[in-house]
Amino acid sequence: MAERQAETRPTIMTLEEVAKYLRLHKSTVYRMAREGKLPGNKVAGQWRFKKDKLVEWFEEQQKIQDELLG
Repeated sequence: MAERQAETRPTIMTLEEVAKYLRLHKSTVYRMAREGKLPGNKVAGQWRFKKDKLVEWFEEQQKIQDELLG
């Protein structure tokens, strides 16, 4: 049986997928993206997000919060 190759392309997520992933309301994700607080790009008028960039952003937010509280 042939082995399945690992996905090499970045995972691109829609606004709805990001909202589910981060457990936020869609309007919150939209606002944060529009304000530049969440890494994303508009493609043909619709928001798209790279999952690896979201993970990096989330980890950076955790570091900032830890520094402020720590």
